[in-house]
Amino acid sequence: MMGRLGALIVLIVGAAALVGPWILPADPFYQDLPLRLASPSWGHPLGLDELGRDLFARLVLGARVSLFVGIVVVGVSATVGSIVGGIAGYAGGWVDMALGRLMDVLMAFPGILLAIALVAVLGPSLEHVVLALVTIGWVGYARLVRGQVLKVRELDYVQAARASGAPVVRLLALHVLPATFSAVSVQATLGMAGAIIAEASLSFLGLGVQPPMPSWGTMLDAGRAHLFDAPHLTIVPGVAIVLLVLGFNFAGDALRDRLDPRSS
Repeated sequence: MMGRLGALIVLIVGAAALVGPWILPADPFYQDLPLRLASPSWGHPLGLDELGRDLFARLVLGARVSLFVGIVVVGVSATVGSIVGGIAGYAGGWVDMALGRLMDVLMAFPGILLAIALVAVLGPSLEHVVLALVTIGWVGYARLVRGQVLKVRELDYVQAARASGAPVVRLLALHVLPATFSAVSVQATLGMAGAIIAEASLSFLGLGVQPPMPSWGTMLDAGRAHLFDAPHLTIVPGVAIVLLVLGFNFAGDALRDRLDPRSS
């Protein structure tokens, strides 16, 4: 039940981000200054922000930013992490030790602090946020895949393929890494929630998406100055972040239960 609810939330937000900017009745960048901070109304269902821009239109456009960051960060991190973890687990020896120490070094730093430091050095932008999150994000996938590969490489069909003289690249691509797909899929689903929170946090600190492009994190930051006279500026993006993160977490938990044979 919760898994279906989570999938429904993700689908609704995804559909809104995909087609919303073309069908919205209001321009997310148009400023109606005389009506700034207006409360929700029939014409503006979520109200107007501090510059008189429609909050619903900006919320939909901000969903596109959040999902873009999540998809790119998770996609690149999972790919890089799977390759590195597969090589480390299959090769063993000094290769595994060297890659393991690299993972340990990156894991020693709090992820969000390392991302803040990287973006602060590179400069605030959406591209640098993605780069910073990928830099710290691949490690978790690499450790997960390494552990899976250590078990898979001892299975009979992998040993048979190795005995037949199959190249290492073929062994990894066709026999070893596909066996880790279930675990990586669950991790990726949950990782989407983490990437969305990280992007919102960096944007909240002014290190992510820059105005006038909306982001749920920048919308939260802008609403701090109007907590009492216009609380909808903070409530709307805050609830959106909570719902989308919960949606991915519910979907990830349901996917894990479905793919885990011990849960049946």
